[in-house]
Amino acid sequence: MKFIIKHQSCGRIRVQMLQPQMTLEQADLLEQYLQRQEAVTRAVVHERTRCAIVEYRGRKEDILQALRRFFYQPEGLVPSPSSRKLNRLYEEKLVGMVIIKAASILFFPAPLQIAYTIWKSVPYLVRGIRCLLRGRMYVEVLDGLSIGISLIRGDFATASSVRFLLGLGELLEEWTHKKSVSDLAQCMSLNIDRVWLSTPQGDVLTPLSQIQAGDPIRVRMGGMIPLDGVIAAGEVMVNQASLTGESVPVPKGPGMTVYAGTVVEEGECTLQVTSQSGSSRYDKIAAMIEHSESLKSAAESRAANLADRLVPYTLTGSLAAYLLTRTATRALSVLMVDFSCALKLAMPLAVLSAIREASGSHITVKGGKYLEAVALADTVVFDKTGTLTYACPVVAQVIPFGGQNEADVLRIAACLEEHFPHSMANAVVQAAREHGLSHEEMHSEVEYIVAHGIASMIDGKRVVIGSAHFVFEDEGCAVPAEERPRYDALPERYSHLYLAIGGMLAAVICISDPLREGASSVIQDLRSLGIRRFAMLTGDSERTATAIAAQVGVDEYHAEVLPEDKARFVEAEREKGHTVIMIGDGINDSPALSKADVGIAISDGAAIAREIADITIAADTLFELVTLRRIAMALMGRIQSNYRFVIGFNSSLIALGALGVLPPATSATLHNLSTLGISLRSMTNLLPLEARMSS
Repeated sequence: MKFIIKHQSCGRIRVQMLQPQMTLEQADLLEQYLQRQEAVTRAVVHERTRCAIVEYRGRKEDILQALRRFFYQPEGLVPSPSSRKLNRLYEEKLVGMVIIKAASILFFPAPLQIAYTIWKSVPYLVRGIRCLLRGRMYVEVLDGLSIGISLIRGDFATASSVRFLLGLGELLEEWTHKKSVSDLAQCMSLNIDRVWLSTPQGDVLTPLSQIQAGDPIRVRMGGMIPLDGVIAAGEVMVNQASLTGESVPVPKGPGMTVYAGTVVEEGECTLQVTSQSGSSRYDKIAAMIEHSESLKSAAESRAANLADRLVPYTLTGSLAAYLLTRTATRALSVLMVDFSCALKLAMPLAVLSAIREASGSHITVKGGKYLEAVALADTVVFDKTGTLTYACPVVAQVIPFGGQNEADVLRIAACLEEHFPHSMANAVVQAAREHGLSHEEMHSEVEYIVAHGIASMIDGKRVVIGSAHFVFEDEGCAVPAEERPRYDALPERYSHLYLAIGGMLAAVICISDPLREGASSVIQDLRSLGIRRFAMLTGDSERTATAIAAQVGVDEYHAEVLPEDKARFVEAEREKGHTVIMIGDGINDSPALSKADVGIAISDGAAIAREIADITIAADTLFELVTLRRIAMALMGRIQSNYRFVIGFNSSLIALGALGVLPPATSATLHNLSTLGISLRSMTNLLPLEARMSS
């Protein structure tokens, strides 16, 4: 692709594509391509200006080279529906509303303005009448009356302004809802369109929709398993951390079940499909979450509910003023000071301000009700792998046997493992690098046994490294008799990698999944902010769970749990009356995230968990949770103070209007000024800068 550099600074560059115009699909493709580059931390493409803004780590030349390699692929590869298209649609609607409003004021003659105002007001009048006919005193009644009485009095400017503000709020609400649904729909798919179908003539690339239960498909190293099935041939190491929570790849052989959404990290296999697209375990989890989300979206906001509850009081006050004084002006003074304006404007602004403030701390919140749930929560449930830990194995300890030197056995292990890069092998190689150990080739040809280990020859002796089953059972190696007590005392909290030389155990390499920085401190801080109970759920082993639970200081933990078990645990806690926060990062956490009062996902976790969750945090150190709790509690305090002010001030205006002290125009002016003032206050930050930085 050809482009020119428009601006550049340290770690940031803006380029413009040399093409006449850029479609929405092309912008989506380019943005997705840039975001997949390892060195890119953030990329945004603006289709109108044909510009891409890229923030990156490392060398600028790498980014420029990646841009030169880019070419537009077929449009069918762009997710549908496109969020960019949806945003453009509602941006145009919003701009259109503002332009029409301005044009009607500036250019329409008075008769046309009146006709236009009446025509656009009809839907609000109809809604209000319908509520009355159904015996419901909702805000729609007050909206209809405010517009209707203004029309009857000939105050068409007021009717037009009220109608415009109501329409603007409805448009923004619809935009937010549809974008959430669009994002959810995009993440429901594994984004696999075609698979390799094994036939007598060889492997044939076949659309996923044509695959039936019982068909054999081939999955190679690095490939995602597209459907649930049973391995018919081959041995592989499967990374299923996103589905089960296990932090290390799991060996799978013939006859063993594998699940859609997991990844073949080593080897290749032929898989016999047991479920068609749409009926796999992954899809069932997705369907369960989608149902839960649809229930959540039906809840009404507290501000709207309060506004609805206050409608009868406003109407009663207006009617009482008329009956007592027989003066329409006093009745209108009461009606002009309704509570809904401030409640409908100030409260959403307070929430939006809190969401904006949270985003500045790398926290993405999808709605104000989730901040309320965070503020009220008394129970926090953590997933372990990828949440409390990094899900990135590291060497914690090297225990030599048989008189071997620790550095020598680590060097030999790294020399063998560097040929087969998987997560545990990478951990060994990285440990050798950190200890400054060079490991030039010292062995003969390496034999790799998938899902078992590695074997080779060094100085005429057979050297093997791998699992206990491979080293001691398959290879028949032994533990030095005099060191059996040391072997029996191996720390159980670690995963173990065994190295044997010449048939005797030479070393045990202990692999750990390290805790995220400050995990235990975060729990202490959350306790100080009112969280009373912490639990940890994991699909990992009992011994690993015990060790991690002790380190972070949770109140209880459960090991070897399935996704359904996590969801049931969260539901049980809610049934006991607890307000529950669930924090996770994987596909396996998604059902529990959707069942919780508020689900929080880690931003570097599975895409489906991020999209399903109500809140997403960067979680480099988990201290975002502390900031989130503080923002949520401060927001609830502001909302309560706003409620007190709105009700107190507007009640005073109603009383003064009913007494004839304030005419309708003055009541409306003071009401609008108070609404503006409380709205401006609601837009200010909730936490001082030092409080956000300290978290």
